[in-house]
Amino acid sequence: MTSSIPSAERAGDGPSQGAPGHDPTPEELIRRAQALRPRLRELQQQHEELGGYTQEIHDALVAAEFYRILQPRRFGGLEYGLELFLRIAVEISRGDPGVGWSFVLGAGHTYHVCSFFGERAQRELFGEGTLIAPSRTIPMGKATQVEGGYRLSGTWDYCSGSMWGTYALVVAPTIGPDGSSGGLRFFAVPRRDFTVLDDWGGGQTMGLQASSSNSVKVEDAFVPEHLSVHYDFRDHVLGESGPEGFQVNQNPLYVGRSLLFFNAEGAAVMVGAALAALDEYEDLMRQRNSSFPPRLPRTETHEYHGWYGEIRSLTDAAEALLFAGARQYMELAMRWMETGEDFSLEHDLRLRGIVQQGVQMANRAVDLAFTTAGTSAAKRGSALQKYYRDVGMFRTHILAQWDVTNAAASRYHFGQPLTF
Repeated sequence: MTSSIPSAERAGDGPSQGAPGHDPTPEELIRRAQALRPRLRELQQQHEELGGYTQEIHDALVAAEFYRILQPRRFGGLEYGLELFLRIAVEISRGDPGVGWSFVLGAGHTYHVCSFFGERAQRELFGEGTLIAPSRTIPMGKATQVEGGYRLSGTWDYCSGSMWGTYALVVAPTIGPDGSSGGLRFFAVPRRDFTVLDDWGGGQTMGLQASSSNSVKVEDAFVPEHLSVHYDFRDHVLGESGPEGFQVNQNPLYVGRSLLFFNAEGAAVMVGAALAALDEYEDLMRQRNSSFPPRLPRTETHEYHGWYGEIRSLTDAAEALLFAGARQYMELAMRWMETGEDFSLEHDLRLRGIVQQGVQMANRAVDLAFTTAGTSAAKRGSALQKYYRDVGMFRTHILAQWDVTNAAASRYHFGQPLTF
C-alpha cells in the first residue's frame, strides 16, 4: 500500500539551484526503484555469496540517482525529503532486504554530512561524485591531533554499505598533542585511506548477507580538520541557529536529529522485507493447496485467508507508521525553523518509538508468513527462508532491543540522562 508523496517532497525542501526540468520527479524515482525489483530477486543468492551487490546493481542505483535524493541541490543533489528517501529504501528492500540495508546505510549518512559538516567539507565530499558513506558511531581506534588535523588509526566493524563506499564515517576518541584525552570526533575518511576487510557474506552470518556490513581498517591516515566534527549527534541542542551543516543548507531536513532517522533506516528495510514476504505468500496462495485436509486450494481455505489478511494488515500498519514518523519529523523541523519552537531530544525519542512499533509489526508479518507457508518455506533457496533469516539477523541489532530503548526513553522523560 503506497501513499502519495506530499507536495513538499515534490518541490524539494531546499533552495532550487539545479537546472529546471532535468531532475527526476519523486514519482519517477519510485518507478525506477520498483523496476529493479525483479532483477534484485534474481540475484539474491549471488548477492548473499558476494556479501554485497554486483557492479550491475551498483551502476543501476547510481544511474537511477537514488544517492542524490538527500544531497543538497547546491552541491549537485536533488534535495528531496526524508519520506521519499525512505520510500526508495523500502522498494529496494522489497527486492532484497540485504541490498536495501547496504543502500540505505551507505546513502543515508549524506544526512549527517549535510547536518553537521561545514561548507568546505560538504563541497569536497560531494565534489568527487557519488557519495556513499558507510559509518560506525561506536567509538573505536584513536585519533591523535596534529597540525592541521588528526592522525587516525583503528578498525570499525559493521560498516554497512562498505563494498561501494567512497568515504567511511567513523567515531574515535581524540588525543591532544600533549597526550591529554580529548572528546569524541566524527571523521570522514576517503576510500584510498581505508581497507574493507573480508568478514561479511558467503554464509558468515545468518542473514542480511548482501548488506556489505564489513569492517573497515584505517592505518595512520591524516584527516584534515575540516573533515572531522565534534560528535554529539544524539544530544545536540538546536538553539537559534542549528548545527553547522544546517546553517550551510537552510533546509529543515538537515537539523541533525538522529534517533528517528537512524531507526527509520532500519525500519524501511524491515517494511520492505515484510512486503517481499507478503508478495511471496500471495504467490503461494494462488499456486498451492492447503497443507492439511481437505487439500483445497489455499484461496478456498479459511485459515489461509486469515493468515494472509493478518500479514497484509501488519505490513500496511508498519508502512504507515514509518512514513508517519518521517512526516512528523519534518513538521517538527519546519516548525523550529519558522518559529524557533524547539525540536527536542524528547520529540526525537517519541518518534523513534513510533517507528519501532511499526518495525515490530513488520517482523511479526514475516514471522507469520514463514511459519504458515508450509515446510517448503524452510528449504534452502526459499525466498521466505531468506526473508526470515534477514529479519532474524536484524533482531540481533541494537535497533531491535525494544525494552532497552523504551526504558531509556522513559528514564529520560523523568529527568535522568539518556543512556540509549
